[in-house]
Amino acid sequence: MRGIKAARPRQIPLPLEVAHSWGGARKGAGRKPRGRPSMPHTTRAKIEPRYPLQVTIRAAPGLPSFRSARVFGALRRAIARASVDRFRVVHFSIQQDHGHFIVEGDEARRARGGMHGLAIRLALAVNRVLGRKGKVVGDRYHVRPLTTPRQMRTSMVYVLLNFRKHLRAPAGIDPRSSGPHFSGWHRAQPLPAEPAVAVAPTSWMAAIGWKLAGGRLRVEEHPASAPRPRPT
Repeated sequence: MRGIKAARPRQIPLPLEVAHSWGGARKGAGRKPRGRPSMPHTTRAKIEPRYPLQVTIRAAPGLPSFRSARVFGALRRAIARASVDRFRVVHFSIQQDHGHFIVEGDEARRARGGMHGLAIRLALAVNRVLGRKGKVVGDRYHVRPLTTPRQMRTSMVYVLLNFRKHLRAPAGIDPRSSGPHFSGWHRAQPLPAEPAVAVAPTSWMAAIGWKLAGGRLRVEEHPASAPRPRPT
């Protein structure tokens, strides 16, 4: 005897609202931005030893000013120890929550290793002098190759006179920089008693080339907004 087939239940169609979008980004969705946007982890910029590099290292939020006498003294000693292994810090300035540097490396790997080492030295110096542990460097350091005399001179003004931008300082030399020992000012300046921290450049661009783009630096110059550097 054959079994009796059960009748298939009928599906009742339900009314659906017509979709007016295909999903995607929604207003207010996602992680909320906090402060300065971070640098994306993209391909690192190509580094050629003949070109100096402008480097910016930013502090994590909540730290005291890097320009305070106590913290700057520790940073100054760390910068003095960073020029090793064919890597050189030739100019620098320390601002309240970041530092600007112009560096050279005799090889690409020396430059990259030196920049990483500089960031580590600065972080250790800050934690040591403040008696704390934790993050000091707030983001990946920024780096930009300086490939023309104009770029080099503009970068030197930006780094050495950066306090005029952030602190609205009058014309003068920033004591929290390598400016007091810099010999390329338009008017000669008396040398301070303490020894220099930055070392003499060896690349043509940093030693001679920049002078072809406007001559010696003047303390009256004001740094323009620098282009956003590439991450590394």
